[in-house]
Amino acid sequence: MSAEHITCLIIGSGPAGYTAAIYAARADLKPIMYTGLTPGGQLTETTEVDNFPGYPKGVTGPVLMEDLKAQAERFGTQVRFGLITKADLNASPKRLVVDDTTEITADTVIISTGASAKWLGLENENRLRLNAGGVSACAVCDGFFFKGQEVAIVGAGDTAAEEATYLAKLCKKVYMIVRRGEMRASKAMQHRVMNTPNIEVLWNSETEDILGKDSVEGAIIKNTATGEKRTLTITGFFVAIGHKPNTDIFKGQITMDDMGYIQVVPGTSKTNIDGVFAVGDCADKTYRQAITAAGSGCMGALDAERYLASAGIH
Repeated sequence: MSAEHITCLIIGSGPAGYTAAIYAARADLKPIMYTGLTPGGQLTETTEVDNFPGYPKGVTGPVLMEDLKAQAERFGTQVRFGLITKADLNASPKRLVVDDTTEITADTVIISTGASAKWLGLENENRLRLNAGGVSACAVCDGFFFKGQEVAIVGAGDTAAEEATYLAKLCKKVYMIVRRGEMRASKAMQHRVMNTPNIEVLWNSETEDILGKDSVEGAIIKNTATGEKRTLTITGFFVAIGHKPNTDIFKGQITMDDMGYIQVVPGTSKTNIDGVFAVGDCADKTYRQAITAAGSGCMGALDAERYLASAGIH
């Protein structure tokens, strides 16, 4: 039996993937999407989304993803639950394997596999994160909910420093928990943190536990140099220790940076392989917002449509 052939394959189902699907389906590319193991992506773990245009009263992450999915399906996108486990993108047509069992081929591939936030791995962190209890990996998304309150943020890089100063504008007090006696952030970002009066940096510190039954009430911090423990009274706990792009299966084929983010031709979604496009957080370590992911999904579909037209395939 020959492999199923797809004109436009979309891998991943966050805002980037669904927006690509909407545009590709309207262009009659008959897109087929494989959702990956987390249909809807990172946003399905987010409760309130208040910064996505068109939802004046806010929306939950899962509802937003269901709305995007319904819109993509309305124009004929086939959404399938499954994981792409192997890919030969240099073949013509591209050859891919779903769930280690089914081979498919595709003329164009839009990669929207996203990125996963790195977490500390504490049991209470996971519980409170999944129960919308005040643990978050995105200060820009969730900082607003902690206006006038005291919060903590873990991390020492540019993102952590940027998010700490962002939170400091909204919150009464921000504790910045830094594992070593120095930050990895650029000097400019470090100066900004140090010159913000309501940020207190806790050097040589690790989080032992996050306290709270239904929502964050505090955190136990250990100073690794002195062994001294301290309990912070906080209502929000932000983790900014990095993201990992979900791009491992494409390594060695697609040009990536040293962190694994797919590199695209600036101003486009084009990768180094003709007919392969990357959109959303798997190619964006700078913005990582639902709306920027959606915008890049639109670019991916338009780029795929133009590629197919120029190749005489569609």
